[in-house]
Amino acid sequence: MPRLVATHEEIKMADDVSDLPDALIATNVEERVFDDLLEKEQFENLFCEFDPSVTFQYLKSFRRVRINFISPELAAKARIHLHQAEFLGTIIKCYFAQAKQTTCDDSPHLKPPPMEKQFLISPPASPPVGWEQVQESHPVINYDLLAAIAQLAPGESHELHPPSESQPGIVVHICEDPEGYNDPNRPRIVQTRRPEAT
Repeated sequence: MPRLVATHEEIKMADDVSDLPDALIATNVEERVFDDLLEKEQFENLFCEFDPSVTFQYLKSFRRVRINFISPELAAKARIHLHQAEFLGTIIKCYFAQAKQTTCDDSPHLKPPPMEKQFLISPPASPPVGWEQVQESHPVINYDLLAAIAQLAPGESHELHPPSESQPGIVVHICEDPEGYNDPNRPRIVQTRRPEAT
């Protein structure tokens, strides 16, 4: 039999249970409860003492049971008395299920984010006082680099960095076009045509 013990602190905490959910999750439930009807009936009787109209949802794969009460008060009372209670040689633990999210409307769509977060979504409507647009500088053109690239010819080797005692030299070998690369008679990949608009 489970030990029906509740501390004074737990009873004081249960005075205001209006914000608590009306369901419990029992964990570490013995596997026999899910298969043996007699053991299941004994398990249900533990919670029926607090609420005769209680309902159960068994989650065998997780060894858990969801217990639904008609009010948060009865769920809190059952949790105080049955949390860490011993049943069939195992210590069951009772936790409150996730609280229900009450909404004013029954719309299935998501609501927009709260107003305090909207400054992260879009920039401000107008720039701050004293803001001036920065004039962009002209693009930097490295004519030495362009001239070096223009001198590269296929089939030749070009030394980019001469070797030294501590560093190797860097030499670029320009590949020639493969034979027949510019042949106008070679087969080409035909682009897939876009389907006609309906």
